[in-house]
Amino acid sequence: MAYEAVIGMEVHVEINTRSKVFCACSTAFDAPPNTNVCPVCLGMPGVLPVLNREMVNKTVAVGLALNCRISRWSKMDRKNYFYPDLAKNYQISQYDLPLCQEGFLDIEVDGATRRIGITRAHMEEDTARNTHSIGGGQSGVDFNRAGVPLLEIVTEPDLRSADEVYAYLTMLKQILEYLDASDCNIEEGSLRAEANVSVRPVGAQTLGVKTEIKNVASLHGVTKAVEYEIARHVRVLDEGGTITQETRGWDADRGLTFSQRQKESAHDYHYFPEPDLAPIVVDEAWEQRIREGLPELPAARRSRFSDQYGLSTYDAAILTATRAMADYFEATAACGADPKQAANWIMGDLQALLTLSAMDIRACPVQPDALAGMIALIDDGTISGKIGKDVLGEMFATGKTARAIVEAKGLTQISDADALRAVILEVIEKNPAQVEQYRSGKEKVLGFLVGQVMRATQGKANPRLLNDVLLAELRKP
Repeated sequence: MAYEAVIGMEVHVEINTRSKVFCACSTAFDAPPNTNVCPVCLGMPGVLPVLNREMVNKTVAVGLALNCRISRWSKMDRKNYFYPDLAKNYQISQYDLPLCQEGFLDIEVDGATRRIGITRAHMEEDTARNTHSIGGGQSGVDFNRAGVPLLEIVTEPDLRSADEVYAYLTMLKQILEYLDASDCNIEEGSLRAEANVSVRPVGAQTLGVKTEIKNVASLHGVTKAVEYEIARHVRVLDEGGTITQETRGWDADRGLTFSQRQKESAHDYHYFPEPDLAPIVVDEAWEQRIREGLPELPAARRSRFSDQYGLSTYDAAILTATRAMADYFEATAACGADPKQAANWIMGDLQALLTLSAMDIRACPVQPDALAGMIALIDDGTISGKIGKDVLGEMFATGKTARAIVEAKGLTQISDADALRAVILEVIEKNPAQVEQYRSGKEKVLGFLVGQVMRATQGKANPRLLNDVLLAELRKP
């Protein structure tokens, strides 16, 4: 039997406010265990939570970016369960009246656009972190993370493949970073993606039994886990078995999912309204202020880069992958650099230097105006593109300008025809065999002669002028 996958995603995102969602404790990630805590986030009896307004602002911004309807009236709820990382034995979350509802996100896979429905985006507090590496068979609980602002974004079961899951998560991550809503650092747990996977016969309308995959440490890991789980469902059903609704983990080393626990249903949590927090009322004026402050989002910026700068769809997608890179490119173009040349240098040699140094472009020692200055030296013939590569490496290492490096090292390109002709005549005289081969029709020898001139000039010869003068001399009788 032929099956189709039906996948829904739940993404938990830590919102990057300076203080926690219901108290004034810091949200810093790398603080010593149990130092960013207070009676509120430790769940002490008698304490009262106070909602962080910035959390509401950023949730509304995310909701607007995901084309959601912003609720005029919403509330917080208590989600009741017992676990060591939850001191109060309940988590403050949102249940039936979330702040953001009924949105969508368009993704592109294999050249086709798919619309993924967003069921809801709701606020909640993060839990503490259980640690099992203390030694001596002991475990511990670090409450620094307890109360960190968390946004849960839930899709409709609209995804049909692991590739679509990856495209959705990549696009969602870009939007969150553009909004400065989260750093989306998966290794630090700032973004945690959980996939609900089921399969059904092609053409069927009834949903199959789903399993939820949790605790995957990368976007590629989520993709691999979804691929495996789809294949597992199909195999079990083809063998006459049944799928059990459960939560499963992902073993990256073995490349398989494994059962963790039976999946709870909403009624198991005994939700009820949080009595210590007032309802949240976001009126039209509040929503409009946030809407007016939204940045240009990735899809719109990609389209504009193609239209305004004449970039290919691929180049525009690469340059807008992060807001920082898009800003860097536009700043370089604003300094007078040809947009296509700027794009090539940023995506090529500069990105290679950044990758080699494990550095984000926001910390790049070559500022946009400095890169534009180097491109200008290539455009006016002062240096060649090949020398430009070496100059850029020196700029990256020292922070010096291209002009200062060129002058200090005497790298100025030879663009004087007479000076270049003298070198070319010397090369022709030293390589009579190759000259004769070229004149007898073996044009590939030209590359050898060009290389000899470049070697003699230490790479400083103007490439275009070199070719013109060399060909003129070779064609003389």
